[in-house]
Amino acid sequence: MLDEAFAAFHQALAVEPGNADTIWNLALLQMLTGDFERGLSGREARWKASSLGLVDRGFSKPLWLRDQPLEGKTILLHADEALGDSIQFARYVPLVAELGAQIILEVKPAVQRLLADVPGVARCIDRSSVTSLAFDLHCPLGSLPLAFGTRLDTIPFAEGFLPAPAARVKAWQDRLEDRLEDRLGPRNRLRVGLVWSGDPGHKNDHNRSISLRALVPLLDCDVQFVSLQKGMRDQDRAFLRERRDIVDLTEQLTDFSDTAALVCCLDLVISVDTSVVHLTGALGAPVWTMLPFNPDWRWLLNRDDSPWYRSMRLFRQPKRGDWASVVDNVRGELEALVSAWRNRHNANDEPVAAVAS
Repeated sequence: MLDEAFAAFHQALAVEPGNADTIWNLALLQMLTGDFERGLSGREARWKASSLGLVDRGFSKPLWLRDQPLEGKTILLHADEALGDSIQFARYVPLVAELGAQIILEVKPAVQRLLADVPGVARCIDRSSVTSLAFDLHCPLGSLPLAFGTRLDTIPFAEGFLPAPAARVKAWQDRLEDRLEDRLGPRNRLRVGLVWSGDPGHKNDHNRSISLRALVPLLDCDVQFVSLQKGMRDQDRAFLRERRDIVDLTEQLTDFSDTAALVCCLDLVISVDTSVVHLTGALGAPVWTMLPFNPDWRWLLNRDDSPWYRSMRLFRQPKRGDWASVVDNVRGELEALVSAWRNRHNANDEPVAAVAS
């Protein structure tokens, strides 16, 4: 099937060599199969691909792709895709800073406070502030993997690159304790965050998102579940009201910095492919990601780990639409994790932090 897809794209390019949509789709396939050398280069066609509708910002300053010296220069690194992409590619900011640049990082407000703490950021702004700032060069965040010649074995900071927001972690720890039955005694259960759906406006949302009800087999596990789900859909909100055992503090999550602090209070996050998995992996915290049969390019094929995030495990659909098998696999692994945690807890006769690897 993959060979046929490659052949079809190459045939189409032989007829129309400059077709940006074909180059873009071929690049996705190349990256999905681990060929970053060709795929990242072809991915630059996203600016001209009609299927994406991206708008070239028209900056008067030159585009930087590591082809010019940065010593003493100011560079604007700007978000060009979704929130998860901004988090994923923010790992390159310290590398740009090491080249001598002063970095202005432009991202969406939801992640502005979070990414302002990435090492090397001199100033973190939203898009409305760009016109009043002076800079010498610019680069989209999504182009930084290409600029640094990224390969599967050279992905930087896979162990995590976001510092935990320490001041907010304590506040969220207190909020969480106030909602838990075991707050007056030693903690005796794992704490597991849940996310089951992404942005309804995402073009692939029908494949990557599920309902909270689909996670019922998980909910019988002897853990304390904590919802991290923002933008909840009506049917999920109704079901959550029936499940009083799931702690829901999401109305108090004002941005991703708050979500990061709450994640730091948990032992594990289980999520579909959303920005929260990037956030958790960037913190170096354990995260289990549930993937559709046809995954996004960054998760590659036929592996249960991610070269982007060492703390991540991948759980894939064995066939299109088969979320039940994914949930069953996650349940089995979660029960094993609970058993191991309890054994350590009993051996030490005191609470033990879990490592979900």
